[in-house]
Amino acid sequence: MKKFSSRFTIGVHILSLIDLEKGEHCTSEYIAGSINVNPVIVRKLSGMLKKAGLLHVKQGVGGATLAKQPDEITLLDIYRAVEVAEETDLFHFHEQPNPNCPVGSNIQSVLQHKLQQAQNALERELAQVTLDQVVHDLANKISSLQG
Repeated sequence: MKKFSSRFTIGVHILSLIDLEKGEHCTSEYIAGSINVNPVIVRKLSGMLKKAGLLHVKQGVGGATLAKQPDEITLLDIYRAVEVAEETDLFHFHEQPNPNCPVGSNIQSVLQHKLQQAQNALERELAQVTLDQVVHDLANKISSLQG
């Protein structure tokens, strides 16, 4: 089964780490070390998060802080900030199915509504979870492992 790109989960990771660390030492190198990726990936995604109004990034010595309170940032906000989908559709259709085939000429009109419902359900679920909830769960998990 094909997976979504990791941009979304990395975006959540970036913002969660920044919130937990209160922006202290949150350079792209530090964040990349937590994610175990190249700092270039962190800088690219941080730029996307900044453009979406979710992150403040300091140039030079580095450091980043949240641009909003964690309870004001939803997973849907993060998803929309970093996922690069053509237009707004999650699912794509082959652009030139055979118009002389009964399936080819009708598949898009039959599937379009069902796939839009699936995308809407995903977005509704993501909109119900805030970064604050994720960070709270992370803090509990970390403290249970340390104690």
